[in-house]
Amino acid sequence: MAAKITFANDQGQRAATAGRRGPIRVLVVDDSAFARVMIGRRIDSDAGFEVVGEARDGLDAIEKVRELKPDVVTMDVTMPRLDGLGAVKRIMAECPTPIVMLSALTEPGAHVTLEALELGAVDFFLKPSVAAPAGATDAQAALLEKLRVAAGARLTPLGEAPKQRRSAVRHVVGGKYETVLVIGASTGGPKALATVLPRVPADIQAGILIVQHMPRTFTASLASRLNAASAIDVREAKDGDLVTRGRALLAPGGYHMTVDGAGIVHLNTDAEVHGVRPSVDVTMTSVAKHFPRICRAVVLTGMGADGQRGCGLIKSAGGRVVVEHESTCAVYGMPRAVVDAGHADQVVPLRRVAREIERMCNLARSEMSGV
Repeated sequence: MAAKITFANDQGQRAATAGRRGPIRVLVVDDSAFARVMIGRRIDSDAGFEVVGEARDGLDAIEKVRELKPDVVTMDVTMPRLDGLGAVKRIMAECPTPIVMLSALTEPGAHVTLEALELGAVDFFLKPSVAAPAGATDAQAALLEKLRVAAGARLTPLGEAPKQRRSAVRHVVGGKYETVLVIGASTGGPKALATVLPRVPADIQAGILIVQHMPRTFTASLASRLNAASAIDVREAKDGDLVTRGRALLAPGGYHMTVDGAGIVHLNTDAEVHGVRPSVDVTMTSVAKHFPRICRAVVLTGMGADGQRGCGLIKSAGGRVVVEHESTCAVYGMPRAVVDAGHADQVVPLRRVAREIERMCNLARSEMSGV
């Protein structure tokens, strides 16, 4: 049986890993001996981690996971005999273990990595950063943080995946929207979006903006995958795009996404917010400003508090907010921040998010018509 990753909450996960006995045990999987050495050195440099083994390909990784029972695995994508994707499938089915993919910043690498995340890998890290000079402490700290988060994962059985609702004939995209919806997500987001977006009906009376924390190449690939699985039109946003009903625009990695009063999308490279760009808060702030009463928000799985301030502004502007319930979150950080701030109107498991999106849009139609 495949596995799903859940955390009790952002802070709880950190406490759990901090309170463990001994270091976090890591298995390094890569077909390059040089890469295994470089990755191992970065991990072993922190007393909170220990490399307990190495594997040269996917088949070797499966055997080592069974034998060593590591807390977390770093998984290369391209390997002989059995690649990273095949290894993730087997490990999640036979001996579920948290996995962080090491991916190249290329279109093929992004495609395979996203598929691995949908199969149960916790997160990914850009492989070129791993091979950066020893003095590149930012890259090292980022890798260790991802491993720390993954090691705190609680793996639970995952039932049958929801059937995708790709329409043979889509409704015509365009026309005036009755609501403007912002969906924000981070760690675990690609899998969550792949559950929610295919369930949104083609005739949804909303213009949708999606902010997922990812690098540029990955957001282009994610938009393509979501579009192929969904009845609505999903695409990576471009500067000057128009918000329109039946279409979801995904913020490109490396760019904040805002919208003006005419519904025109603007991209910028202003300073990172919460250490990320794109930021959910940036998009929500502009939507709350220009679309009072008809603004809506959904916050899915992710670490940190990006989206908390934006949801507060959407609520103040007369909008509504739905967040994913803790029970289905990969990381209950962003949703919890919104709940704790008192901004959530509904807190629902992932399978009900699309239904709440429809309900929010229908409610907006009733409110605007005075029903």
